[in-house]
Amino acid sequence: MRIALFLLCFLVFLPAFADEPHPGSEAFIERVVAEHGLDAAEVRALLAEARYQQSIIDAMTRPAEARPWYRYWPIFLTEARKSGGAEFWRANQDLLERVSEEFGVPIEIIVAIVGVETNYGSNTGSFRVLDALATLGFYYPRRADFFARELGHFMVLATEEGLPLTEVRGSYAGAMGLGQFIPSSYRAYAVDFDGSGRRDLWRSLPDALGSVANYLARHRWETGARIVLPVDGVPDDLDASFRMNLDHSLAELAAMGIEFDADGLPESTAATLVTLENEDGHEYWIALNNFYVITRYNRSPLYAMAVVQLAEAIAERAP
Repeated sequence: MRIALFLLCFLVFLPAFADEPHPGSEAFIERVVAEHGLDAAEVRALLAEARYQQSIIDAMTRPAEARPWYRYWPIFLTEARKSGGAEFWRANQDLLERVSEEFGVPIEIIVAIVGVETNYGSNTGSFRVLDALATLGFYYPRRADFFARELGHFMVLATEEGLPLTEVRGSYAGAMGLGQFIPSSYRAYAVDFDGSGRRDLWRSLPDALGSVANYLARHRWETGARIVLPVDGVPDDLDASFRMNLDHSLAELAAMGIEFDADGLPESTAATLVTLENEDGHEYWIALNNFYVITRYNRSPLYAMAVVQLAEAIAERAP
């Protein structure tokens, strides 16, 4: 497999160099050649174009998801984003209905994810994806392996979708398009919903929205199922550790003294408890399968709750 042909021009003018352009880049080259069949000289030329960006490291060390809930939700649950979501729905209603019917995901959830990720496409990112993935893959030890793998996927993706590798822009984490797909997710879950022969997550709204819905569907979204249940109370001495793994049942949570209305769901329904920090205490929710599916898009329960609440607000204002 070859990287986009325009990279070949670099080989004519690339001077010989003794040192690696980035620490560990030669090992990276060997790996992507073995895993993806890329050309070593082309990969080396591309890495020579990648620039370290300290601002990317800085952004990774202070993600919004590290904030408490009372500081997180005001970023996304603004009146402008709620009304903007309703307007986005009205402007694209026919398309959204087709996407929702195809994948079984509610329109408001699709719209809310695009709203949280890129404010309905108004901000898809200003960083060169090449710089973002190289910076994090070679200079961010905490998650270097993950981002180095994404850099390899990005190189393959360029050939598959005809992307100009040195020009593509996205988030500081290398996420792209209206739905902010990282390269491996782009390759695995993006769909050609407009039938153009390409999966374009920037300029094709059908592809972008269809890809968001397909991502959720492929992660086992349950059509028509509840997402969360409100909690009426928890015991003061609650002694349990809850993760986003749905490793409890509703019956087990009730036996712990957690008070909630199961809304007719079977006692065996898989669930977990979500705790959100407010300025004056905590609020609690029972997370069900569809909440867990949203956390496959972004692992933070704060993110998933923002999507759920934005979706509810959009649905109230929508047609």
